[in-house]
Amino acid sequence: MFKKTIYNKFKKEDITPLPQVLFPGRIVVIMSEGEAERAVNYLLSQPILGVDTETRPAFKRGESHRVSLLQVSSKSICFLFRLNMIGLTPAIKKLLENTQIPMIGLSWHDDLLALNKRGAFVPGRFIDLQSIVGQLGIEDLSLQKLYANIFGQKISKRQRLTNWDADVLSEKQKQYAAIDAWACINLYEEIMRLATTGNYQLIMTEESSNREIVK
Repeated sequence: MFKKTIYNKFKKEDITPLPQVLFPGRIVVIMSEGEAERAVNYLLSQPILGVDTETRPAFKRGESHRVSLLQVSSKSICFLFRLNMIGLTPAIKKLLENTQIPMIGLSWHDDLLALNKRGAFVPGRFIDLQSIVGQLGIEDLSLQKLYANIFGQKISKRQRLTNWDADVLSEKQKQYAAIDAWACINLYEEIMRLATTGNYQLIMTEESSNREIVK
């Protein structure tokens, strides 16, 4: 049986030539309490969710901003909750406190702290990819490196430092935000599949590039 090749560490320079990830589903921007309630009702009917947040970057010393955007994705639809406009509504709080549906994030502890500054809530069933990827012997913890390693595709980070408090989000911002949440579902399911089946080959990288080590 064909075994997937993965690396304990993926070289940053090996990400550049990879094909870029595009979000294949529908993106819905949520800008009112009513819209948030309808979106949450749909999300709570799904078997698994991917989550992430975005915050307007601070470029001056002492400057900080509250989290601007909460993105929550099913396998086919990603909702972008504009927290800078609607805050942490009762429906969004209900979603974040859900204990039934797994919500998959990455470095999620920091996101939880940021979201709590928008409004107090008791975190529900969150799973952090950084806490499970070590099962495969992978040492990288960034979304971009994990996705390149496991799927051979590149997640662009160009929109990360854009203004997430803008009146209207650009199409590139929406695509970026959706991918970051949706990708967490793909990674979780594949990590768990590989961990369960053992159907992978781990290659330990040194100073040379990944491709040079593969025999």
